[in-house]
Amino acid sequence: MALSAGDTIPDVTLMTMTADGPTPVQSSSVLGTGTVVLFGVPGAFTPACSDHHLPGYVLRADDLKAKGVDTVACIAVNDAFVMNAWGEARDTGDAVLMLADGNGDFAKAAGLELDGSGFGLGTRSQRFAAIIKDGVVSEIGVEDVPTNVGVSGVESVLEKL
Repeated sequence: MALSAGDTIPDVTLMTMTADGPTPVQSSSVLGTGTVVLFGVPGAFTPACSDHHLPGYVLRADDLKAKGVDTVACIAVNDAFVMNAWGEARDTGDAVLMLADGNGDFAKAAGLELDGSGFGLGTRSQRFAAIIKDGVVSEIGVEDVPTNVGVSGVESVLEKL
């Protein structure tokens, strides 16, 4: 069953890049306190993700903060090195926390897996955006088509905050 409003976010180990290299973090720790906007993408550096989805959240980070968002995080079934390189390439700075779900554990636990094997991508995450308050999903939008950035885009999230 897919993650929905009222659900507690799955508690799995993710990776993020620090000055010391890839570092494990628990999803409940980095996403479970305050108001968090979490958006998931099928893959770093893919056209819709890289050209539209991530840049929107970077450009509107101050607007999200002004509406009470404590953390904006991006998650993808990629490794921490790729997520870090993508963040650097898109100049995310401190605006977006880049989370690597390298084994797809979060996507699976959230019921948000996407079969991208037809494109040589294997199992990935569906494109989605969730508003999470103290670890509980208050809103979630999952795209019907992986290349769409409508219900999961920053404008839609801003309207729901």
